[in-house]
Amino acid sequence: MNSPFTFPKLEHPFLETAINATQLGAQELVSRFGKRVSVETKGLANFVSEADLAAEKAIIQRIRQDYPSHDFMAEESHQSVITHAEHLWIIDPLDGTSNFLHGIPHFAVSIAYYHHGLPQLGIVANPITGDCYSTVVEQGAWHGTNRQCVCPATAIDQIILSCGFYYDRGRMMRATLDTLGAFFQNNIHGMRRFGAAALDLCNVGCGQYGLFFEYKLHPWDYAAGQLFVTEAGGRVTDCNGHPLSLSASSSICATNGAVHDQALSIIGPCWNDYAESLRT
Repeated sequence: MNSPFTFPKLEHPFLETAINATQLGAQELVSRFGKRVSVETKGLANFVSEADLAAEKAIIQRIRQDYPSHDFMAEESHQSVITHAEHLWIIDPLDGTSNFLHGIPHFAVSIAYYHHGLPQLGIVANPITGDCYSTVVEQGAWHGTNRQCVCPATAIDQIILSCGFYYDRGRMMRATLDTLGAFFQNNIHGMRRFGAAALDLCNVGCGQYGLFFEYKLHPWDYAAGQLFVTEAGGRVTDCNGHPLSLSASSSICATNGAVHDQALSIIGPCWNDYAESLRT
């Protein structure tokens, strides 16, 4: 199978299946990128295209070919709510759908495998650029065949951060903008927003960003990326410092670890004000 991706030599009994599924999902995206595709609207600026559906179908079919009894949590089909299943695959077939639809080559296939609720392996791959991020628990985080490490920054004023905006254009958007303002007041080097959370998390793991935050993501958005960050030496929590959930959407704060507490102290007031506003 022709593939733009290179993979390191990692050990896991399900890794070859994950690689094959990633390649098949990527092929579905590449064959449709830059072409007119059918699109449905799930909500404000929240789209699902035939590319999402075709890639998800190809990925799940490939995994089921080898492991028919495994469970799935996938963005478009949401097939499992058994978050602590013995074998759970968490799939985002097209992270960055808006970029894809606008012809922007910054999107990815994201596949993670969890065992009894714990992450075991993850792959995030951009089929246009060939960038592929792979990780297996206790075996490190890899960009292609190069092992990665989070940035060495020890304070917020030494980093560039990335953030995401959920589809909400009201209170959550204002809270996100307020948080960015607070970070700039703390002299960050800059902010980037590229619209694909799985890739943003991998960029934290590769040391390009010291921090990524967003006020609402779903498990398929971060299932693979959070393992990549932690295997690269970073830390990932929600915006209150708690572990991320697989059973519901969550806020997220991913850092190099060293700046995590400082990041939470900046995010916290805006996040808490937003949460309080929902109760009034």
